[in-house]
Amino acid sequence: MSPPDPNSLEPSSPHELGVRAQSLLVVLGSISDDPTHLTRLYLSPSHRRAADFVGDWMRTAGLKTSMDALGTVRGSLDATSPGPNAGRRLLIGSHIDTVTNAGSYDGTAGVVIGILAVDEIRRRGIKLPFGIDVLAFGDEEGVRFPTTLLSSSAIAGTITAEMLLKSDRDGVSVRKALMDFGCDPDKIDEAAYDRDEVLGYLEVHIEQGPVLEHEKLPLGVVTSIAGQTRFKCIVLGEAGHAGTSPMGLRRDALAASAEIMGEIERFAREGREHSLVATVGQLIVSPGAVNVVPARVDFSLDVRAATDQPRLDAIAAIRTAAREIAERRHVAVMIESYHESQTTPCATHLQDGFASGIERLGLPVLRLTSGAGHDGHAVQHLTDVGMLFVRCRGGISHNPKEFAEPDDLGLAVEALVGAIEHLAGHFGGDS
Repeated sequence: MSPPDPNSLEPSSPHELGVRAQSLLVVLGSISDDPTHLTRLYLSPSHRRAADFVGDWMRTAGLKTSMDALGTVRGSLDATSPGPNAGRRLLIGSHIDTVTNAGSYDGTAGVVIGILAVDEIRRRGIKLPFGIDVLAFGDEEGVRFPTTLLSSSAIAGTITAEMLLKSDRDGVSVRKALMDFGCDPDKIDEAAYDRDEVLGYLEVHIEQGPVLEHEKLPLGVVTSIAGQTRFKCIVLGEAGHAGTSPMGLRRDALAASAEIMGEIERFAREGREHSLVATVGQLIVSPGAVNVVPARVDFSLDVRAATDQPRLDAIAAIRTAAREIAERRHVAVMIESYHESQTTPCATHLQDGFASGIERLGLPVLRLTSGAGHDGHAVQHLTDVGMLFVRCRGGISHNPKEFAEPDDLGLAVEALVGAIEHLAGHFGGDS
């Protein structure tokens, strides 16, 4: 599917915008490193192909494009009216990497909607007292490397050279992957924005939950993004013969891990009033033979909550329980944090911008919390963050069944345009 005709400057209806968004998402949904399902990991060949398509669509929308040292595709539009903020920029972004066996809307919808919103501003001749940068990040999902949010951390200036030494399961470091991708990892400092040049960050994202569908609303304004911590967990026991090792004398790493995971689930269920969730999503058992007592288990742990203290309390309880189980079962346990994000509040004036965009569509404004993590976790260290949710079918995400109606996508483009216009008024007279 071809991007919009750059010579046509006719404004589009919400329905037309939704159809265009869907067509572009179909293209991105076809770009995968696995022929049987959508898997587009950070700095993979499919990420490179997707980045090239996004860059083309940005140029078609009238944006000047570039790629920074962490592989973020940037499309820039300069201010079109004079004023004290003409040299500053409003950032709009999301990510184009995916989980394994992914859907076609998580992250990518926000990138496409950002491009179409800027294109629509150009078509309508809307004057802006600030510039806009549309950003297509990678590494939001944190699947390939034991890292997450590297791209968005880079623009916030919080990434370090040591982070690039992390390696994937094949032993390829982030640094080597960046070089293969066509980036220069020695220029990571140049990826950072100066705090004074940025006015704020906006992101549009499918909800990844059922609230909007339940309320029969296409859009919602996010009030905060839940804090989260990710861990690499290792349990070390001793291998033994499955037939000759008595049950009471075993140092079974998998049995100990299973008990620890049971405690993780119990703590999470007890914290439901705080929207506490805990997930073990990866598991590696060694040596992995049917007739050998497991000697080592590696597993991931992801803990999130709507506010920080319940999350931290649950982590402390999990560590204590893991130590007690390890001592009783005569195994060793290590729980190492490799990513932590505090709860990210969304700035009131950016929430109001999205609310204004929704209201002018004649829709009620629903405000809700995001349980999923987003690039805003990293960008909050640079500037204020605002977020708009789009209804998704069944609240399903990280799944091939992920889906958002084209008309809802079109309304999201309109709401983003409205938010940008609202902020143009807000920042037009600032000094």
